[in-house]
Amino acid sequence: MTTTRRLAARLSPRASIGPALGVIGGAHFFARRFHEAAPKLLLAIQEDSSYVQPYRYLAACYAHIGRLDEARMIVARLRAITPAVIPDAYYLRNADHCELYLSSLRLAAGEGT
Repeated sequence: MTTTRRLAARLSPRASIGPALGVIGGAHFFARRFHEAAPKLLLAIQEDSSYVQPYRYLAACYAHIGRLDEARMIVARLRAITPAVIPDAYYLRNADHCELYLSSLRLAAGEGT
């Protein structure tokens, strides 16, 4: 967490940082730093359990680091929130990022690659 973010959290302890942690976790995911992404994503989910994107990134991270049982548990939790486990990734302009994300989600959902 940056100094600015820590200062902001101290000044406004009720401010939601879950979305920011989800974005940071997503950035780690696309940089292929899966072990760094997972804790951020878990915190984002803990803060707002109804926000679906951190679940997707976390399931994809777990799939990539070989923790398939945990990935499938996250997918099960995601399915309780939304039927769209594997979303349309039109917003990902980088083809490598899109493939990394979607193939990881398919693996986590048990659909293979």
